[in-house]
Amino acid sequence: MDSVLWNRIELVSREFPETETVQLAHERLRLFVKMETTNPSGSAKDRSAYWILREAVRRGDITRDTTVVESSSGNFALSMALFCGRLGVRFIPVIDPNVNTSTETVLRRSCARVEKVARIDRTGGYLLSRLDRVAELLAEIEDGYWPNQYANIDGAQAHYELTGRELVASLGDIDYLFVGVGSGAMIAGLSQRVAELSTDVTVVAVDVAGSVIFGGEPRRRHIPGIGSSIRSPLVDKAMISDVVVVSEREEVAGCHDLLRDHGIYAGGSTGCVYAAINRYFEGYRGPPPVVAFLCADRGEPYRDTIYDDSWVARTLMPDREVRDRSASAT
Repeated sequence: MDSVLWNRIELVSREFPETETVQLAHERLRLFVKMETTNPSGSAKDRSAYWILREAVRRGDITRDTTVVESSSGNFALSMALFCGRLGVRFIPVIDPNVNTSTETVLRRSCARVEKVARIDRTGGYLLSRLDRVAELLAEIEDGYWPNQYANIDGAQAHYELTGRELVASLGDIDYLFVGVGSGAMIAGLSQRVAELSTDVTVVAVDVAGSVIFGGEPRRRHIPGIGSSIRSPLVDKAMISDVVVVSEREEVAGCHDLLRDHGIYAGGSTGCVYAAINRYFEGYRGPPPVVAFLCADRGEPYRDTIYDDSWVARTLMPDREVRDRSASAT
């Protein structure tokens, strides 16, 4: 283990806040949101990035001579750039055209090298192309390290040890936990933690149309942050009770509703989850259950996409067309 890096990791850990869980007004639910936007780079990905780096340094997989290389649609790259910068370790993010403009700007200013793929892969997205480029870079670099957020159990452990522990401490019993799924780390760690508290909790995985995680037909997606072109093995470690798949149009509407109803300016995955919650409990008339979800990142990077009506109109298919395509594929 590199003792200098470990000391730097210890300093980073002291700056990590416990994020607040707040109650939102809702006519049918006791609805709570954990505000992961107050993490150092503004997203829930800080938890998994920090823990992955921590454990890699502890094992000696990362030293001051290492170059970290990782594929990301945005937030995980920002988290890695921040923490690698604090550690004094080189980081090369591999991104794609769906990355938010502001995110790419930050990465190019904080990283000496940024790789951006342009080839659409066989699923209609860019993830497989990003992973191919990661493999090429690791073959070129003498001392490279791939965090592999899609399969690294340390990412799930972060949400078990940090996010999940805090959520359980804040709320106690939870009836329903809604979690957006991408790499699978968050739902794996959170579901394992809340299941220890109660076997009665219902964990609802939220995915977006065009993602293949739960067997959907692959299709190009335009909003980063939720869904995937591959099914991560971390998903299989999650304790999932139910799945809700949301269209990108619904995702946008969820973001707008969250801002209008609660003043929360959130990113796409949070809007996706909020839309899933409202659909799931539409018409519900029983005693109000305790429902929890995460505000995974801030809305500002999505200002020119999700919060721009002209971008939505020219980029995203109407929900009717999405349903028609889905029907023709079955």
